[in-house]
Amino acid sequence: MIIGVPKEIKNNENRVGVTPAGTMELIKNGHTVFIQQNAGLQSGFSDEEYINVGGKILPTIEEVYKTAEMIIKVKEPIEPEYALIKKDQLVFTYFHFASSEPLTNAMINSGAVCVSYETVEDPDRSLPLLTPMSEVAGRMSIQQGAKYLEKPLKGRGILLGGVPGVAPAKVLILGGGVVGTQAAKMAAGMGANVTILDISVKRMRYLDDVMPANVNTEFSNEHNIRKHIKTSDLIIGGVLIPGAKAPKLITRDMLTEMRPGTVLVDVAVDQGGCFETTKPTTHQDPVYIIDDVVHYSVANMPGAVPYTSTLALTNVTLPYAIQLANKGWKAACAENLPLKKGLNVINGDVVYPAISEAFNLPLKDVDGYLK
Repeated sequence: MIIGVPKEIKNNENRVGVTPAGTMELIKNGHTVFIQQNAGLQSGFSDEEYINVGGKILPTIEEVYKTAEMIIKVKEPIEPEYALIKKDQLVFTYFHFASSEPLTNAMINSGAVCVSYETVEDPDRSLPLLTPMSEVAGRMSIQQGAKYLEKPLKGRGILLGGVPGVAPAKVLILGGGVVGTQAAKMAAGMGANVTILDISVKRMRYLDDVMPANVNTEFSNEHNIRKHIKTSDLIIGGVLIPGAKAPKLITRDMLTEMRPGTVLVDVAVDQGGCFETTKPTTHQDPVYIIDDVVHYSVANMPGAVPYTSTLALTNVTLPYAIQLANKGWKAACAENLPLKKGLNVINGDVVYPAISEAFNLPLKDVDGYLK
Protein backbone atom coordinates (compact mmCIF):
# COMPACT_ATOMS: atom_id res chain seq x y z
CA MET A 1 0.00 0.00 0.00
CA ILE A 2 1.11 3.58 -0.64
CA ILE A 3 1.08 5.46 2.67
CA GLY A 4 1.30 9.22 3.07
CA VAL A 5 2.33 11.19 6.15
CA PRO A 6 1.51 14.90 5.74
CA LYS A 7 2.89 17.72 7.84
CA GLU A 8 0.36 18.81 10.47
CA ILE A 9 -1.00 22.29 9.78
CA LYS A 10 -3.18 22.90 12.83
CA ASN A 11 -1.94 25.81 14.96
CA ASN A 12 1.27 24.83 16.78
CA GLU A 13 0.70 21.15 16.11
CA ASN A 14 4.25 19.86 16.19
CA ARG A 15 3.61 16.11 16.23
CA VAL A 16 3.93 13.86 13.20
CA GLY A 17 1.88 10.79 12.31
CA VAL A 18 4.76 8.27 12.07
CA THR A 19 8.32 8.24 13.41
CA PRO A 20 11.28 7.04 11.31
CA ALA A 21 11.17 3.77 13.31
CA GLY A 22 7.51 3.34 12.44
CA THR A 23 8.27 4.14 8.81
CA MET A 24 10.89 1.39 8.79
CA GLU A 25 8.36 -1.16 10.08
CA LEU A 26 5.80 -0.22 7.43
CA ILE A 27 8.45 -0.54 4.70
CA LYS A 28 9.56 -3.92 6.09
CA ASN A 29 5.97 -5.04 5.58
CA GLY A 30 6.23 -4.19 1.90
CA HIS A 31 4.63 -0.76 1.83
CA THR A 32 5.82 2.53 0.35
CA VAL A 33 5.85 5.51 2.69
CA PHE A 34 5.84 9.11 1.50
CA ILE A 35 6.64 11.79 4.08
CA GLN A 36 5.99 15.45 3.46
CA GLN A 37 9.17 17.51 3.60
CA ASN A 38 9.97 18.58 7.17
CA ALA A 39 6.87 16.81 8.54
CA GLY A 40 8.85 15.38 11.45
CA LEU A 41 11.18 18.29 12.07
CA GLN A 42 9.28 19.82 15.00
CA SER A 43 9.12 16.40 16.67
CA GLY A 44 12.89 16.03 16.38
CA PHE A 45 12.98 13.83 13.25
CA SER A 46 14.80 15.06 10.14
CA ASP A 47 14.00 14.18 6.54
CA GLU A 48 17.36 12.40 6.40
CA GLU A 49 16.25 10.02 9.17
CA TYR A 50 13.20 9.04 7.15
CA ILE A 51 15.25 8.66 3.96
CA ASN A 52 17.78 6.46 5.80
CA VAL A 53 15.05 3.91 6.64
CA GLY A 54 13.62 3.91 3.12
CA GLY A 55 11.02 6.67 3.29
CA LYS A 56 10.45 8.96 0.33
CA ILE A 57 10.12 12.73 0.72
CA LEU A 58 7.52 14.79 -1.13
CA PRO A 59 7.74 18.59 -1.09
CA THR A 60 4.08 19.53 -0.63
CA ILE A 61 1.00 18.41 1.28
CA GLU A 62 -0.94 18.31 -2.00
CA GLU A 63 1.46 15.71 -3.43
CA VAL A 64 1.20 13.55 -0.31
CA TYR A 65 -2.60 13.40 -0.43
CA LYS A 66 -2.60 12.91 -4.20
CA THR A 67 -0.12 10.02 -4.06
CA ALA A 68 -1.27 8.08 -0.99
CA GLU A 69 -3.89 5.36 -0.68
CA MET A 70 -3.71 5.66 3.11
CA ILE A 71 -3.05 8.81 5.11
CA ILE A 72 -1.62 8.53 8.65
CA LYS A 73 -1.65 11.76 10.63
CA VAL A 74 -2.22 13.08 14.14
CA LYS A 75 -4.99 15.67 14.18
CA GLU A 76 -8.25 15.88 12.30
CA PRO A 77 -8.06 17.44 8.84
CA ILE A 78 -8.76 21.15 8.89
CA GLU A 79 -10.45 23.18 6.17
CA PRO A 80 -7.47 23.61 3.81
CA GLU A 81 -7.15 19.80 3.73
CA TYR A 82 -10.78 18.97 3.03
CA ALA A 83 -10.48 19.23 -0.75
CA LEU A 84 -7.26 17.18 -0.77
CA ILE A 85 -8.90 14.02 0.57
CA LYS A 86 -9.99 11.62 -2.17
CA LYS A 87 -12.83 9.16 -2.57
CA ASP A 88 -11.91 5.73 -1.12
CA GLN A 89 -8.77 7.14 0.52
CA LEU A 90 -8.19 5.64 3.95
CA VAL A 91 -7.55 8.31 6.60
CA PHE A 92 -6.25 7.11 9.98
CA THR A 93 -6.09 9.87 12.60
CA TYR A 94 -7.86 11.55 15.51
CA PHE A 95 -11.14 12.94 14.13
CA HIS A 96 -13.36 13.82 17.13
CA PHE A 97 -16.27 14.08 14.68
CA ALA A 98 -19.00 14.65 17.27
CA SER A 99 -17.52 18.05 18.15
CA SER A 100 -17.43 19.38 14.56
CA GLU A 101 -20.30 19.28 12.09
CA PRO A 102 -18.29 20.99 9.30
CA LEU A 103 -15.57 18.32 9.55
CA THR A 104 -18.17 15.55 9.58
CA ASN A 105 -19.90 16.92 6.49
CA ALA A 106 -16.58 17.41 4.72
CA MET A 107 -15.53 13.82 5.27
CA ILE A 108 -18.97 12.56 4.22
CA ASN A 109 -18.68 14.57 1.01
CA SER A 110 -15.12 13.36 0.38
CA GLY A 111 -16.15 9.71 0.08
CA ALA A 112 -13.11 8.72 2.14
CA VAL A 113 -12.86 5.91 4.70
CA CYS A 114 -12.29 7.49 8.11
CA VAL A 115 -10.83 5.41 10.93
CA SER A 116 -10.66 7.41 14.17
CA TYR A 117 -7.96 6.75 16.73
CA GLU A 118 -10.21 7.86 19.57
CA THR A 119 -12.97 5.29 18.95
CA VAL A 120 -10.77 2.20 18.60
CA GLU A 121 -11.99 0.35 21.68
CA ASP A 122 -10.78 -2.79 23.43
CA PRO A 123 -13.23 -5.33 24.95
CA ASP A 124 -12.68 -3.82 28.40
CA ARG A 125 -13.89 -0.47 26.97
CA SER A 126 -10.43 1.09 27.19
CA LEU A 127 -9.29 3.28 24.29
CA PRO A 128 -5.76 2.14 23.37
CA LEU A 129 -5.04 4.87 20.82
CA LEU A 130 -6.41 7.68 22.96
CA THR A 131 -4.78 6.58 26.20
CA PRO A 132 -1.19 7.82 25.64
CA MET A 133 -2.33 11.27 24.53
CA SER A 134 -4.77 11.40 27.45
CA GLU A 135 -1.83 10.58 29.73
CA VAL A 136 0.17 13.44 28.24
CA ALA A 137 -2.76 15.87 28.37
CA GLY A 138 -3.65 14.89 31.94
CA ARG A 139 -0.14 15.57 33.15
CA MET A 140 0.13 18.76 31.12
CA SER A 141 -3.17 20.05 32.51
CA ILE A 142 -1.54 20.44 35.92
CA GLN A 143 1.60 22.06 34.51
CA GLN A 144 -0.49 24.58 32.61
CA GLY A 145 -2.94 25.08 35.47
CA ALA A 146 -0.11 25.74 37.91
CA LYS A 147 1.36 28.31 35.53
CA TYR A 148 -1.92 30.17 34.99
CA LEU A 149 -2.56 30.32 38.72
CA GLU A 150 0.27 32.87 38.82
CA LYS A 151 -0.91 36.45 39.33
CA PRO A 152 0.82 37.96 36.27
CA LEU A 153 -1.20 35.48 34.19
CA LYS A 154 -4.46 36.54 35.91
CA GLY A 155 -4.65 33.59 38.29
CA ARG A 156 -5.23 33.70 42.04
CA GLY A 157 -1.52 33.99 42.78
CA ILE A 158 -1.27 30.59 44.44
CA LEU A 159 1.63 28.14 44.44
CA LEU A 160 0.16 24.72 43.78
CA GLY A 161 2.05 22.94 46.53
CA GLY A 162 2.12 25.78 49.04
CA VAL A 163 5.06 26.14 51.44
CA PRO A 164 5.53 25.24 55.12
CA GLY A 165 3.01 27.22 57.10
CA VAL A 166 0.89 28.06 54.01
CA ALA A 167 -1.79 25.69 52.73
CA PRO A 168 -1.40 24.22 49.24
CA ALA A 169 -3.85 24.84 46.42
CA LYS A 170 -7.05 22.85 46.06
CA VAL A 171 -7.41 20.97 42.77
CA LEU A 172 -10.76 19.59 41.62
CA ILE A 173 -10.69 16.94 38.87
CA LEU A 174 -13.86 15.99 37.03
CA GLY A 175 -13.52 12.40 35.87
CA GLY A 176 -11.36 9.61 37.25
CA GLY A 177 -10.32 8.08 33.92
CA VAL A 178 -6.93 8.28 32.25
CA VAL A 179 -6.81 12.09 32.16
CA GLY A 180 -8.07 12.47 35.73
CA THR A 181 -5.72 9.83 37.09
CA GLN A 182 -2.64 11.37 35.47
CA ALA A 183 -3.68 14.87 36.51
CA ALA A 184 -4.18 13.69 40.09
CA LYS A 185 -0.74 12.05 40.15
CA MET A 186 0.92 15.25 39.00
CA ALA A 187 -1.05 17.54 41.30
CA ALA A 188 -0.54 15.28 44.29
CA GLY A 189 3.16 15.00 43.55
CA MET A 190 3.41 18.79 43.61
CA GLY A 191 1.75 18.82 47.02
CA ALA A 192 -1.76 20.05 46.17
CA ASN A 193 -4.91 18.88 47.90
CA VAL A 194 -6.80 16.95 45.22
CA THR A 195 -10.41 15.86 44.90
CA ILE A 196 -11.53 13.57 42.06
CA LEU A 197 -15.23 13.39 41.18
CA ASP A 198 -16.50 10.37 39.27
CA ILE A 199 -19.74 8.41 38.84
CA SER A 200 -18.17 4.95 39.06
CA VAL A 201 -17.87 3.67 42.61
CA LYS A 202 -15.66 0.86 41.33
CA ARG A 203 -13.27 3.40 39.81
CA MET A 204 -13.24 5.54 42.95
CA ARG A 205 -12.49 2.48 45.05
CA TYR A 206 -9.49 1.75 42.85
CA LEU A 207 -8.28 5.36 43.00
CA ASP A 208 -8.60 5.40 46.78
CA ASP A 209 -6.34 2.35 46.89
CA VAL A 210 -3.59 3.66 44.63
CA MET A 211 -3.53 7.41 45.25
CA PRO A 212 -1.55 9.15 48.01
CA ALA A 213 -3.22 10.59 51.11
CA ASN A 214 -3.66 14.07 49.62
CA VAL A 215 -6.07 12.70 46.97
CA ASN A 216 -9.73 12.11 47.85
CA THR A 217 -12.66 10.89 45.79
CA GLU A 218 -16.32 11.84 45.84
CA PHE A 219 -19.34 10.91 43.77
CA SER A 220 -19.91 13.29 40.89
CA ASN A 221 -23.22 15.14 40.90
CA GLU A 222 -24.27 18.76 40.58
CA HIS A 223 -24.47 19.25 44.35
CA ASN A 224 -20.89 18.11 44.91
CA ILE A 225 -19.59 20.06 41.93
CA ARG A 226 -21.19 23.26 43.19
CA LYS A 227 -19.81 22.59 46.67
CA HIS A 228 -16.21 22.15 45.52
CA ILE A 229 -15.96 24.89 42.91
CA LYS A 230 -16.40 27.52 45.62
CA THR A 231 -13.07 26.65 47.21
CA SER A 232 -11.08 25.07 44.35
CA ASP A 233 -8.17 26.96 42.83
CA LEU A 234 -7.67 24.75 39.76
CA ILE A 235 -10.41 22.69 38.09
CA ILE A 236 -9.58 20.03 35.48
CA GLY A 237 -12.23 18.76 33.06
CA GLY A 238 -11.37 15.19 32.09
CA VAL A 239 -14.71 13.55 31.27
CA LEU A 240 -14.98 11.44 28.12
CA ILE A 241 -17.84 9.60 26.45
CA PRO A 242 -16.17 7.67 23.58
CA GLY A 243 -16.91 9.29 20.24
CA ALA A 244 -19.64 11.55 21.66
CA LYS A 245 -19.83 15.11 22.95
CA ALA A 246 -18.69 15.61 26.51
CA PRO A 247 -21.39 16.47 29.08
CA LYS A 248 -21.47 20.08 30.33
CA LEU A 249 -20.71 19.59 34.01
CA ILE A 250 -19.87 23.22 34.82
CA THR A 251 -22.46 25.68 33.57
CA ARG A 252 -22.07 29.40 32.94
CA ASP A 253 -23.88 30.36 36.14
CA MET A 254 -21.42 28.32 38.22
CA LEU A 255 -18.59 30.71 37.31
CA THR A 256 -20.08 33.33 39.62
CA GLU A 257 -19.67 30.90 42.53
CA MET A 258 -15.90 30.61 41.92
CA ARG A 259 -13.28 32.92 43.34
CA PRO A 260 -11.66 35.42 40.96
CA GLY A 261 -8.54 33.93 39.41
CA THR A 262 -9.74 30.33 39.56
CA VAL A 263 -8.29 28.39 36.61
CA LEU A 264 -10.31 25.95 34.46
CA VAL A 265 -8.45 23.52 32.20
CA ASP A 266 -10.75 21.61 29.85
CA VAL A 267 -8.96 18.55 28.51
CA ALA A 268 -12.26 17.41 26.95
CA VAL A 269 -12.25 20.32 24.51
CA ASP A 270 -11.67 17.98 21.53
CA GLN A 271 -15.07 16.46 22.28
CA GLY A 272 -16.82 19.78 22.79
CA GLY A 273 -15.63 20.38 26.36
CA CYS A 274 -17.23 19.63 29.72
CA PHE A 275 -17.57 23.30 30.70
CA GLU A 276 -20.41 25.29 29.13
CA THR A 277 -18.09 28.25 28.59
CA THR A 278 -15.40 26.20 26.81
CA LYS A 279 -14.25 27.28 23.38
CA PRO A 280 -11.20 25.83 21.63
CA THR A 281 -8.01 27.84 21.96
CA THR A 282 -4.50 27.46 20.60
CA HIS A 283 -0.99 27.28 22.02
CA GLN A 284 -0.45 30.73 20.52
CA ASP A 285 -3.45 32.21 22.37
CA PRO A 286 -4.32 29.63 25.05
CA VAL A 287 -6.52 31.40 27.59
CA TYR A 288 -9.49 33.71 27.93
CA ILE A 289 -11.32 35.07 30.96
CA ILE A 290 -15.04 34.98 31.72
CA ASP A 291 -16.37 36.36 35.02
CA ASP A 292 -12.77 36.63 36.31
CA VAL A 293 -12.27 32.88 35.76
CA VAL A 294 -9.30 31.86 33.60
CA HIS A 295 -10.14 29.28 30.91
CA TYR A 296 -7.41 27.14 29.28
CA SER A 297 -8.81 24.96 26.50
CA VAL A 298 -6.10 24.23 23.94
CA ALA A 299 -7.42 21.56 21.61
CA ASN A 300 -4.07 19.89 20.96
CA MET A 301 -2.26 20.08 24.28
CA PRO A 302 0.18 17.20 23.55
CA GLY A 303 1.36 19.12 20.48
CA ALA A 304 3.44 21.27 22.83
CA VAL A 305 5.60 18.27 23.77
CA PRO A 306 5.87 16.67 20.33
CA TYR A 307 8.91 14.46 20.86
CA THR A 308 7.33 12.63 23.80
CA SER A 309 3.88 12.64 22.22
CA THR A 310 4.92 11.40 18.79
CA LEU A 311 6.88 8.49 20.22
CA ALA A 312 4.02 7.54 22.54
CA LEU A 313 1.45 7.80 19.75
CA THR A 314 3.40 5.77 17.19
CA ASN A 315 3.96 3.06 19.80
CA VAL A 316 0.22 2.39 19.90
CA THR A 317 -0.98 3.30 16.39
CA LEU A 318 1.66 1.41 14.41
CA PRO A 319 0.35 -2.15 14.96
CA TYR A 320 -3.10 -1.05 13.74
CA ALA A 321 -1.61 0.87 10.80
CA ILE A 322 0.32 -2.24 9.75
CA GLN A 323 -2.86 -4.33 9.88
CA LEU A 324 -4.77 -1.79 7.79
CA ALA A 325 -1.97 -1.62 5.24
CA ASN A 326 -1.27 -5.37 5.10
CA LYS A 327 -4.87 -6.56 4.86
CA GLY A 328 -6.78 -3.56 3.58
CA TRP A 329 -9.29 -1.80 5.81
CA LYS A 330 -12.17 -4.19 5.15
CA ALA A 331 -10.35 -7.37 6.12
CA ALA A 332 -8.45 -5.71 8.97
CA CYS A 333 -11.63 -4.31 10.54
CA ALA A 334 -13.57 -7.53 10.00
CA GLU A 335 -10.89 -9.49 11.87
CA ASN A 336 -10.12 -6.93 14.59
CA LEU A 337 -13.13 -5.81 16.63
CA PRO A 338 -11.35 -2.88 18.36
CA LEU A 339 -10.23 -1.57 14.96
CA LYS A 340 -13.73 -2.05 13.55
CA LYS A 341 -15.00 0.35 16.22
CA GLY A 342 -12.63 2.94 14.77
CA LEU A 343 -14.67 3.10 11.57
CA ASN A 344 -16.66 6.35 11.70
CA VAL A 345 -17.44 7.40 8.11
CA ILE A 346 -17.27 5.14 5.05
CA ASN A 347 -17.75 6.40 1.49
CA GLY A 348 -20.18 9.10 2.52
CA ASP A 349 -22.06 7.11 5.18
CA VAL A 350 -21.90 7.55 8.95
CA VAL A 351 -21.38 4.19 10.68
CA TYR A 352 -20.66 5.33 14.25
CA PRO A 353 -23.78 5.87 16.41
CA ALA A 354 -22.55 8.85 18.45
CA ILE A 355 -21.88 10.86 15.28
CA SER A 356 -25.32 10.03 13.90
CA GLU A 357 -26.90 11.16 17.17
CA ALA A 358 -24.83 14.34 17.42
CA PHE A 359 -25.96 15.68 14.04
CA ASN A 360 -29.15 13.73 13.37
CA LEU A 361 -27.58 11.92 10.40
CA PRO A 362 -28.63 8.54 8.96
CA LEU A 363 -26.72 5.64 10.49
CA LYS A 364 -25.58 2.75 8.31
CA ASP A 365 -24.65 -0.69 9.60
CA VAL A 366 -20.87 -1.00 9.50
CA ASP A 367 -21.08 -4.76 8.95
CA GLY A 368 -22.61 -4.13 5.55
CA TYR A 369 -19.25 -2.79 4.39
CA LEU A 370 -17.15 -5.64 5.72
CA LYS A 371 -18.75 -8.55 3.89
